Amino acid sequence: MKSPFVFLLALLLAACSPATATPPPARLDVYATPAAGPWLQEAFTCAADQNTILGVASGPDGADLVLRIGEPPALTRSAYQIDMEEILVVTHRESPVQNLTAEGARDLFAGRGDPSVQVWAYADGEDVQQAFDELVMGGEPVTSLARMATSAQEMSDALNAEKNAVGILPRHWKAGSVRDVFSAGRVPVLAITRVEPEGALKQLVACLQK
Repeated sequence: MKSPFVFLLALLLAACSPATATPPPARLDVYATPAAGPWLQEAFTCAADQNTILGVASGPDGADLVLRIGEPPALTRSAYQIDMEEILVVTHRESPVQNLTAEGARDLFAGRGDPSVQVWAYADGEDVQQAFDELVMGGEPVTSLARMATSAQEMSDALNAEKNAVGILPRHWKAGSVRDVFSAGRVPVLAITRVEPEGALKQLVACLQK
């Protein structure tokens, strides 16, 4: 049986032993285009699992990670594919527009289609519009009579509400009773980093790729 002195000494040694310090959580700022919102939610899930705090940046400049649909016109940073997304031409369920060919879709968005149909598009710099222009328009501009949606959510709401509306939606944003009448094709969903990813950023990108 151990003496009280030996027992007390063991307690003192245990109390003096340095505790294993829990490393502080890493902090990363992420920016997602409006169309890349579904993958922003995945980023938060990944970050929670790896002890990383994510802040949402107001723009791509200065963000550690940028999420977007399709490749930007000038890509100068490291980019990693985390998914694929299909770009669709979508109409209200009661729209007169039926299934389109590539030429028919181009004519419609160039303003050569049925004048009773209201075309919806995005601003030129939006990732979904850039992908659509590359896949469908072939350098031809979208008609100046097109109404502009500020986000895929606004586009989805308009297509569900307006009987004569036709617009562009990523597959992830198709909701309600709208009809897709043409598939423009599939484009990569990219995670773009300011620097070569290491540590928490590398783990986050790897998690998004799973």
